[in-house]
Amino acid sequence: MADFPDKINTQTSTRTHSSGVSSRFSPVAVDIQFLKSSIGILMLVELAFGLLVWALIAGSRISRGDAAFGWVMFVAVTLWILTFVMFVFYVLSLTLKLPMVPWAHLCLYFNLVATVLYLTAFITNASSVDPTSLKGTYRYNNRAAAAFFAGVVMISYGLSTFLSFLSMRGQGSNAATSQATGSNSA
Repeated sequence: MADFPDKINTQTSTRTHSSGVSSRFSPVAVDIQFLKSSIGILMLVELAFGLLVWALIAGSRISRGDAAFGWVMFVAVTLWILTFVMFVFYVLSLTLKLPMVPWAHLCLYFNLVATVLYLTAFITNASSVDPTSLKGTYRYNNRAAAAFFAGVVMISYGLSTFLSFLSMRGQGSNAATSQATGSNSA
């Protein structure tokens, strides 16, 4: 019993950067590689065109019969804010500081739900474009442009879902293994 403490290894391991600082406590820095990745570029597209959808719907003249635009605005604003939060988490590498969150799964499910919601918003918006109204009028232009950009954002979220799925599947491991190795950055 006297030699018990000598036989136990009490060292713990943490991932460290090349500077020797643990990644959980390292200073926050911008991840340029994420901005160059396909997921990062798609998030920028979703943010830019999502903001256009939001602005075009908010700037259009809504009459009494156009209550469905509330749904389009809800989808556009909510998903823009959530995408911006996720973008900040990824671009500042905050995902490495929170390894207990299954980021690959979160990204996959978020993009899947966003794709479905933007599909409904696109259909709602596109069905509101009156083909009999004069092309070039304010009412036609805003709604047609918002429908087009909603379609672009929907496709972007769909591609992000596909890439997130491939990223998760391509890791060749489950969520616990990917978090332990630090390869959970979508």
